[in-house]
Amino acid sequence: MPRALISGITGQDGLYLAELLLAKGYVVYGLMRGQNNPKRELVEQTVPGVHLVTGDLTDISSILRALEASQPDEFYNLGAISFVAYSWENARITSDVTGLGVLNALEALRLFSPTDPKRVRFYQASSSEMFGKVQTVPQTEETLLWPRSPYGVAKVYGHYMTINYRESYGMHASSGILFNHESPRRGPEFVTRKITQAVARISLGMQDGIMLGNLEARRDWGFAGDYVEAMWRMLQMDEADDYVISTNETHSIREFLELAFSEVGIDDWSHLVSFDPSFTRPAEVDLLIGDSTKAQSRLGWAPTVDFPTLVSLMVKHDVEEQERLLVRAG
Repeated sequence: MPRALISGITGQDGLYLAELLLAKGYVVYGLMRGQNNPKRELVEQTVPGVHLVTGDLTDISSILRALEASQPDEFYNLGAISFVAYSWENARITSDVTGLGVLNALEALRLFSPTDPKRVRFYQASSSEMFGKVQTVPQTEETLLWPRSPYGVAKVYGHYMTINYRESYGMHASSGILFNHESPRRGPEFVTRKITQAVARISLGMQDGIMLGNLEARRDWGFAGDYVEAMWRMLQMDEADDYVISTNETHSIREFLELAFSEVGIDDWSHLVSFDPSFTRPAEVDLLIGDSTKAQSRLGWAPTVDFPTLVSLMVKHDVEEQERLLVRAG
């Protein structure tokens, strides 16, 4: 049975990837920070087949212990401080975890198997935020990286370090340059889930409105469940490489709002949305749209959930969740 170690097991991608690998017959280990991690129960309930091991991407010795305990064939590094707005407030910790954490993972792998660099195949979760002030439209694997946030800068460091370890030591280390991908498991601090939760609560009379920043920012939004399939496919290839994973479409936050409110039967929603300048970024990323031709041709991967279906899926989930909360409240 193949064995996998996943850092970032508590996030939406970690949960979907664990489900996918368990369904494929893997023995799956999840790297979790702290014995009393508040998300431990979520992982145990969602993917009960996962073996949890304690570790921290900022502590190379703990990564080595996790590798010894799990003896993986594949290591998926999804761990990061991934909320972009937070990265301006805490640039150092973002850099330590999201950037240097990748170096620690790669170095731990090198030390774990010094005579066989391809023994464990490595996946690095790179990000479309690395493109930042985009230099070409759409963005491909060859597009110049121009990050516009501390998070994006940290992801660029991890991305290039993965390439460096692949080229320097012959490691099977691949990066997936994933464009925005959402799901009902997305954290409520992210704008998509913030919108769908608010729309659900507004439709049920539990909330009066929602405050947002730039409604014209455009993103390439896909479904997280589709994107973890691409991660797995990368590590099944004979040779490691880097791949853009995207839907090849771009939509504005305004379009997201339109679909979300429509899902609950609200057509005139402009009075329900207020602008709050505190939600705008110091340096905005205005337009992200990927070109996943390489992934589609080489990996045989393609997205299966389109943008309207994704928004509908998230709103329906949040309506059901908020209705349950109403019932519990009496």
